[in-house]
Amino acid sequence: MVQSSLLTAAAVAIISSTSHHRVECFAPPSISIQSAASTTKNSSLYAKKKAKSSGGGGFGGGFGSPTPTKKKSSRGKSGRSDLISALNDDDSKKKESKSFSRTYVKSEQEDMLNDLAAKSSTTIIGKAVAKSPHYNTPEMDPFWQLLPSLISTKFPTASDKDLERVAGMVEFSIGAGKVEDNVVENPWRPHTELHAYMPGLGEAEPFLDPDQLDLCKQLSENYDVISSEYEALLEERFDRKGNDRFQSVTSMNYEAGWKTMVLFYNGHRIKDFPYHLCPVTTKIMESVPIAGRIAGFNRQQPQSGIPLHSDGNNMWLTCQMGIKVPPTITNEAGEDVPSAHIRVGPETRHWEEGQCLLYDTTYEHETFNAHPTEERVVLHVDFFNTLKMTPLEIKVLQYIYDMREQFMKAEGVAKVGAQVL
Repeated sequence: MVQSSLLTAAAVAIISSTSHHRVECFAPPSISIQSAASTTKNSSLYAKKKAKSSGGGGFGGGFGSPTPTKKKSSRGKSGRSDLISALNDDDSKKKESKSFSRTYVKSEQEDMLNDLAAKSSTTIIGKAVAKSPHYNTPEMDPFWQLLPSLISTKFPTASDKDLERVAGMVEFSIGAGKVEDNVVENPWRPHTELHAYMPGLGEAEPFLDPDQLDLCKQLSENYDVISSEYEALLEERFDRKGNDRFQSVTSMNYEAGWKTMVLFYNGHRIKDFPYHLCPVTTKIMESVPIAGRIAGFNRQQPQSGIPLHSDGNNMWLTCQMGIKVPPTITNEAGEDVPSAHIRVGPETRHWEEGQCLLYDTTYEHETFNAHPTEERVVLHVDFFNTLKMTPLEIKVLQYIYDMREQFMKAEGVAKVGAQVL
């Protein structure tokens, strides 16, 4: 069974995690880690593995929120299943199975897991996982059951106080937590669309002051170089198989005329991407803990826009710097007005070349480029909220996301990227 194989693999991964971890750590000899394009099996992300109802969803479909099923709307849809293959420029969908450097006897594996589970069950993460209504039952997703052991081994010096808000995120993900009142009562933040939620981050606002972040300062100071690197990437926009590197990451983006040249996918670099053409852009982007689905250059076609939606993860912020902003247009009153805008919650802002917008996408937001002939281009970066989260919290969340992704890949889940981050 896949579940028992994962438990076996996890024993090795837990041991290895004190030094470093690799994708291979979660691939038993009988399981081949596959790209999204080569997998066909679908599996629920939710803590209850075969739930009758679904919720959350969207990119970043988090770790299994208790969000109820919603009717179809104009808000974002899931990503294309062939995105990873296209981004990675794969020659073949076949992947070789990975083998471990050491073989453990089954009894040793079970004893190891049981010992680690007993020790970690008393931690704040262990107590959070135990609140699941499916705890220690066949319905419990094995990833969450193993999570306390994984975190205790990877971060042995982290105290319960250090991990208090992480435990709250875990509770929400397994259906045992709830959204705080200040979020529920905010009409601009669709709390039912949250799929990943950390309590205790305090008050939020649609737009934030970009001067608070060195990221924004570095991007603006290097605007000319970044623009030149973008032009160089345009010259190499087609990979060696002739695929356009600009991808419509979701059907919503495709229908809305928005395409992205992806530099980072789920926080990872893209295989065979020509990073030598954009060293400054890459270095600046990697100065922050990149999160989310994609980070790269976004193009918005003339007379098009992204429809109203929200991205249900309160642990992320989004930065966009204007690369190419179309000129003003004349409105019905004969006034010259900006042609491209973004509305986040009740506030509307406009891009300027070389200037950054910093905003919280748990607020409903939408964009539009009203210019009749010219496109709008921005550099887009999703990253963990360094203004509110501690460095340790971010490291732990990066580890959780990475391990969750590897578990899902080992289970053969299709569209991994579209469901994990």
